[in-house]
Amino acid sequence: MDIKIIPGKLNGEVIIPPSKSLSHRAIIAGAMAKGKSNVTNLIMSDDIEATIEAMEALGVSISKGEHEVDIEGTGTLVRKESTINCRESGSTVRFLVPISLLADGEVKFIGEGRLAKRPLTTFFNIFNDFGVKYERGKDYLPLTIKGKLTGGRYKMKGNVSSQFITGLMYTLPKLKEDSVIEITTPLESIGYVDLTLDMLKKSGIEIENKDYKEFHIKGNQEFKPVNYRVEGDYSQGAFWMVAATLGAGLDCIGLEKDSLQGDKEILDIITKMGGIVKDTTKGLTSEFTKTKGAVIDLSQCPDLGPIVTVMASVSEGETRIVNAQRLRIKESDRITAMVTELNKVGADITETEDGMIIRGVKKLKGGAKVSSWNDHRIAMAMAVASTQCEEAIIIEGAESVKKSYPHFWDHFKQLGGKAEVL
Repeated sequence: MDIKIIPGKLNGEVIIPPSKSLSHRAIIAGAMAKGKSNVTNLIMSDDIEATIEAMEALGVSISKGEHEVDIEGTGTLVRKESTINCRESGSTVRFLVPISLLADGEVKFIGEGRLAKRPLTTFFNIFNDFGVKYERGKDYLPLTIKGKLTGGRYKMKGNVSSQFITGLMYTLPKLKEDSVIEITTPLESIGYVDLTLDMLKKSGIEIENKDYKEFHIKGNQEFKPVNYRVEGDYSQGAFWMVAATLGAGLDCIGLEKDSLQGDKEILDIITKMGGIVKDTTKGLTSEFTKTKGAVIDLSQCPDLGPIVTVMASVSEGETRIVNAQRLRIKESDRITAMVTELNKVGADITETEDGMIIRGVKKLKGGAKVSSWNDHRIAMAMAVASTQCEEAIIIEGAESVKKSYPHFWDHFKQLGGKAEVL
C-alpha cells in the first residue's frame, strides 16, 4: 500500500496503543500459569497474534476478544503443533525458543520477512553448552530444536537483545534445578529486563537481581494466573510526542508517568534537545519549540532511533546518535533506512558504524517517494517527517504498520493528517 501525504499540522487527542512489550509478556505469563488469566487493553497486531498462536501451539487454550484475551492454562506446556510461525516478531521467536523446550518433542520455528536473518547465535551457544540438538536453515530460521534445558549457569553478553534474557527468565523457573543467568558485559536495554522482572513478580516468580550482572533463579517455581491491563506504549507514543514537539497540538492519552518501559527515555531525549514535556489534564504532550542538536545514546532504547532521527533532522545544529548498532538488525537496517529516506526529502544525514551524524535543516523539502523498508517504525517515522515537509511525499509499503500499530493511519487521519491511499 502506498500512501500520499500532503503536509499539514496535526491536532487533537490520540489514545496511545497498548505496550507491545508488555502485551507479549502478560500473554505468555498467563499461558504458563495454572488457571484462568485475563489480559485486557490489547491490540491484535501481527506480532501479538504470533505470540498467541505460539502459546496455542504449546497446548494453551486462549479465547480472543476484540481487545482482550482469556487464557486457560494447565501449568504444563505440551506440544500441540510441531511448527511455530513467529511471522516477523523477534520477541515471539526469542521468547518462545527456550520456553518451547519445556514441552516434549521436536519443534520447528519459522518466520517471515527479515526475521530469518535476525541473530539467534546466543541460543545456539546455549544449545551447544546444554546438549540441545538443533538444525538451522541457510539463515537463522527455519530452526528445528529438540531436547531439554537443565539448571545451571547461562552466560551471555549484555549487548545482545534483552529478548534472549527474557526468554530464559520465563523458562528457568520451571526447571527442577536452580539456575544463574550471568551477563558477561555491561547490560543494554535494562528497561526491557525490568519489564520482564516486574511481570514475573506479578506472576509469583522470584528472580534475584544481582546488579544486572547475575540473575539467580530458583527452580520448581509455579506461575500464578494474572489479571492485567496493558498500559500505553512509549515506543509508539514517541511518534506522537515528537510530532507535538515539532508543532502538532496533541494530547497523548494512556502513557503512565511511572512506567518501567525503557522507551520512556523519549521524554528525557525531547527535554535534552530543548523540548518541553508537559502533563495535561488529559495526558502527556510536548510544547512546540525549536529543538537543538545533542549527543543521543540509544544503547538502552534502540526502538526510538527512527523517530529521534526525524526530530534531529529539523533541529538546530548537529546531533550525533551513538551506540545504536542494534538498529541494523531490526526489521530493517534502520540506520541505513533512515539516512536513505530522510535524505531523499531534504535532510542532511551521514551514517556511522554505530549511528548517525545529523546536521539539522530548517525545513524538509519533501516532494519524493520514500520506502518503509517493510518496517513499521520507518513508515511511522516518515509520516511524522511529512509534517515538516514543504511538498507532499509518498510512502511505499505503508501497510507495514500492521506489525505493531494497525490503526496508525486511522489515527493520523483523525488528527487531521492528509493521507490518501494510492
